[in-house]
Amino acid sequence: MSSDILKRALGYPYVLPGSSYIVHNDSDHPMLAKDAADHRKGRVPVLAIGSNQSPDQIKRKFKGPDWLPIPCERCWLEDFDTVYSAHITAYGSIAAALHPCPGTRVSLYINWLDEQHLPRMHETELGNENYVYAELTGIRIKTEFGLDMSRAFFYRSNAGAFAPNGQPIPLAEVPAENRRYPAMRQSDVQSHVHQATASDYGFEDFVLSSINDSKARSARKTMMQQHAIPFTHHGLTVIKNRM
Repeated sequence: MSSDILKRALGYPYVLPGSSYIVHNDSDHPMLAKDAADHRKGRVPVLAIGSNQSPDQIKRKFKGPDWLPIPCERCWLEDFDTVYSAHITAYGSIAAALHPCPGTRVSLYINWLDEQHLPRMHETELGNENYVYAELTGIRIKTEFGLDMSRAFFYRSNAGAFAPNGQPIPLAEVPAENRRYPAMRQSDVQSHVHQATASDYGFEDFVLSSINDSKARSARKTMMQQHAIPFTHHGLTVIKNRM
């Protein structure tokens, strides 16, 4: 059991397929260019910056046959990167945050959600008050199937970007061009927080304690936030900050 828990915590942001896909009824299949426009109709473009890029996470959040299909279209966002947020999730991962990075071009996904999906996604993202749901305008996105976009919605980290040496840390698992800062894998950034906050624990015990001990998790978040950079962008509008 603990091996599965550790696998989930340290596997973040999980498998990223490298191309657009659709999740439906606990399975995923490729999204085709000829169907892209139809899949977007009536949907809200929510930029996925961390594990919501992965079909594994989308299937975990939208289990069963009662959900409409969720198109997840790969895209490239200019002048941003996906970095580690200054908080630890209840399942033990150090999660992602979007961060402005002029000159960087990061590969992300757009979850095209409808009114049925949004309350569930809000529940998973806003429940612990680590994120707010926001709109971002004045940006440049190009999707895999040729759509140019200047606005999208996303979940902004309330904790800010974890920056222990004054610089945010990109997720090595997420592809990007012209990165300004050295990237780390999940296990690497976990090791950094482990040594800074709980070096008397073994590494696996440290990860498990972040899951099982809410006070320890909160104390580690407090330390991380002492080395955080807030998200600032002229096109940010916060829409919803709690369930």
